Amino acid sequence: MPHPSPSLVRRAGRMLRTSLFTQVACALVLGIAVGKLWPDVGTAVQPLGDGFVRLIKAVIAPLVFCVVVAGIAKAGDLKAFGRIGLKALIWFEVATTAALIIGLLAANLVGPGTGMHVDPASLDGSAVDDQTAGGHLPSASQFVLDALPDSAVGAFAENSLLQVLVLACLVGAAVLHLGKTKVPAFLSAVDQAQQVVFAVVGFLMRLAPLAVFGAMAHLVGQYGLGALSTYGKLIALCYGVALLFLVLLAVALKLVTGLSLWKFVRYTREEMLLALGTASSESVLPRMMQKLRAAGCREDAVGLVLPTGYSFNLDGASIYLSIGTLFIAQAVGVDLSLGQQITVVLVLMLTSKGMAGVPGSAFLALSATASALGVIPAAAVALLLGVDRIMDSMRVATNLLGNCVAVFAVARWEGALDTERAKRVLAGEEAVAPLGDEAAAPASDPVVPAESATAPAPRG
Repeated sequence: MPHPSPSLVRRAGRMLRTSLFTQVACALVLGIAVGKLWPDVGTAVQPLGDGFVRLIKAVIAPLVFCVVVAGIAKAGDLKAFGRIGLKALIWFEVATTAALIIGLLAANLVGPGTGMHVDPASLDGSAVDDQTAGGHLPSASQFVLDALPDSAVGAFAENSLLQVLVLACLVGAAVLHLGKTKVPAFLSAVDQAQQVVFAVVGFLMRLAPLAVFGAMAHLVGQYGLGALSTYGKLIALCYGVALLFLVLLAVALKLVTGLSLWKFVRYTREEMLLALGTASSESVLPRMMQKLRAAGCREDAVGLVLPTGYSFNLDGASIYLSIGTLFIAQAVGVDLSLGQQITVVLVLMLTSKGMAGVPGSAFLALSATASALGVIPAAAVALLLGVDRIMDSMRVATNLLGNCVAVFAVARWEGALDTERAKRVLAGEEAVAPLGDEAAAPASDPVVPAESATAPAPRG
């Protein structure tokens, strides 16, 4: 006689115990409710979200270093690594420029700030200074210099991904120069350190629901939901353009690799929800690296393209900046000519590359754009203070998916993608070991012993 099926309540309880996605989704809803009903409590639990992001950031630098060094060593070809970097930069520039142009076209068509008739003299320009904490965006030369480490320890201590990438490339090149037979112990240590870091991340992910609850309760408690009505047209436009851009990315991914972006979103739904809940794509960088490797992307492609994209491929931020620039111009009654809008694209192409890690970077980029045009009052940037945090979800999701698509595309371009494996994993036909499991990261081969050191052929 067959056993009766579990009740709905029992199924729900099982899902809540075993599914990270369900736990994070419940924490998201609970955080919104607490922030709305008890704003003071929302502010009090903010450290839950901030603390989780800090813990994840602590392991990002060593993880990126280990993945890149091991990737170069296993690929066995420094030139191939250089080609991956060059192709990634080309993809990043095309993608961000497309995002800027699409945002400008949409803002011209919809006119989110038209009819507001705001008097710039009534705006408090000092509020923008408070938001940016007196910071500034680096110049092009300073950005390049900042990417070069002046201390190996400092690069890790400051959690500077670009500096860690430079160090990892140098160490990987040295390993190839010396040959695996001369440094087998070092390579083994790097591989073991990588597994340890993945295990630590696996432990930390158990705290993800608490982090999402704290972050959402604070966001809703501090900023409320009133901005949804005040800036409804602007918010709807930014999210609508982001959705259109993601559709275009999905088409590009399908044409280049034959993979489905929707299936990838389902495959990474836990990470996507966590990134949205904490408003931080860095919180899921280790998980995304592991899942991309498990989905058939070669280790060197993942290790270089994904972290680099966090500084160079901010598609969501580009959409927001282009729409935001036209919004504040329209709000104060400034009609930008075609030449001035081309200037907006050129300025934002530069300023958007130096945004990562700078407090209030969006406002700094908008202020720099307004100064370059010379016709928009700098104080007008304050118009976006009330809506900026609401745009976080759009920016995070678009930036993260844009970088993951870049990994797949560049890996396919370089012959570093196992397409058949990717299709099986994204379709759920091939199980992926949990993060932190010793068998995790199946896309990465074990370090080759010194006696049989041969580099595996790239996956096609």
